[in-house]
Amino acid sequence: MPELLGLPAEDRTAALTDALDRLGAPGFRRTQVEDWVFTHRARSFEEMTNLPHGLRDDLARRFSLTPLEPSYVARSRDGTVKHLWTLDDDERVESVLIPTRDRLTLCLSSQAGCALGCRFCATGHFGFRRQLRAAEIVAQYRESCRVARDEIGRPISNVVYMGMGEPLANLDAVIGSLAILHGDFGLGARRITVSTVGLVPGILELARRPEQFELAVSLHAAVHTLRLELMPIEKRYPLAELFEALGEYQARKNRRISFEYTLIEGVNDSPALADALADQAHGLTCFVNLIPFNPIPSCPEWRASRRSRIEAFSAALEARGVPHAVRAPRGRDIAAACGQLRLSREAMPTR
Repeated sequence: MPELLGLPAEDRTAALTDALDRLGAPGFRRTQVEDWVFTHRARSFEEMTNLPHGLRDDLARRFSLTPLEPSYVARSRDGTVKHLWTLDDDERVESVLIPTRDRLTLCLSSQAGCALGCRFCATGHFGFRRQLRAAEIVAQYRESCRVARDEIGRPISNVVYMGMGEPLANLDAVIGSLAILHGDFGLGARRITVSTVGLVPGILELARRPEQFELAVSLHAAVHTLRLELMPIEKRYPLAELFEALGEYQARKNRRISFEYTLIEGVNDSPALADALADQAHGLTCFVNLIPFNPIPSCPEWRASRRSRIEAFSAALEARGVPHAVRAPRGRDIAAACGQLRLSREAMPTR
């Protein structure tokens, strides 16, 4: 059954026009349906009250609106709200609403599980289950818009593809969802950030696209041997190749690149490694987000860097002129980091 949330605009127009013709309904009904889907965030045809009942039933038999059901909702003392959504095959993915003073950010998922096995990430411990369809990615936004309106009282201002999964390993669905969020829901391209561990072909594909989507790179080490220990993707796309692609991306886009750097006590938080990061980033317009490690059961020996080590790492970046900030962890009381809520709600798989 075609999913209206996942169809490119031209395909959606053609499909709705054809269906309405076959049903003998006037053409203006297509505009009404699209208004319900993209303006009112309808999750069922029954909500479309200015359509005749019979037409609603007929359309519901021909199209899906990809409703997601929350299997668990967690609300933090700091205002963060995390949802565990059940998909149509009973897989579950996470999204997080993160309010700050001047914005409301949605972090959404692009895959159920992840195949890339970054050691510090809870999602990788599920292994890869399946790709999300474009409609399932967009549905997280639609459902979260309703939560933002009803519970938080303000609209989502920013979207980050930083939830479960590697977005650029699901490139077709992610690009399709980006086009729908930007073109149909009207979210500005510069308010949407795609995060990647460094899949070079996907970075280059984003560079070729006309939209000014933001790019974030999960780096976590700027030395080959250490990054390879933390992130297996380093074997396939080593730092030299990654930074060459980032240089091409920036030459085409003229946009700042963000680096995400998780600080793990005694592992990747020495001032010497901050210097290595500054060396790698030389020549790029970039910003580094320093993120204290969120503990996970599979790495009980790891912990977040102490304040003194974070300050020393930060000072080393400051001395090299690298713009950066230490990000305060959000939603730790509700396991808000990627994969942690699902990990806390079900047993770890045998490995």
